[in-house]
Amino acid sequence: MDEEVNKSKVSHGGRNLVVLGVVSILIALATTAVSLTIYHNSGDIYLDRSRPGFLPDEAEIEEEGEKEEDYTFEKSGKITIKVIEEYLEKLQIEIKAVDSYENPFDVDVLSDKDLGIMASGTEE
Repeated sequence: MDEEVNKSKVSHGGRNLVVLGVVSILIALATTAVSLTIYHNSGDIYLDRSRPGFLPDEAEIEEEGEKEEDYTFEKSGKITIKVIEEYLEKLQIEIKAVDSYENPFDVDVLSDKDLGIMASGTEE
């Protein structure tokens, strides 16, 4: 009689373990769905520029059109004096931009204003 009771407990324990696993997976799926819904509805999904489907704002498109493209070397070709001089000219522009910071290692360099991040509801 005791053996039958032990076998019954073992079979119930296995069933309980399966139920626990299924419930855990359902809870994980539900919380993931809720978090992704919040992520999408809050608009934070558009801030993640690593996503392949990132859609920039119209203002960002205009700003990017105004900016000069970064200098790059050709993938193939000879390095000539002309190429080096062109590179050094572009490098001087970057050096001047870095030198324009008063304290380049100060904490304020990473402020929202310097990084171009505007808080919602504020205007310049």
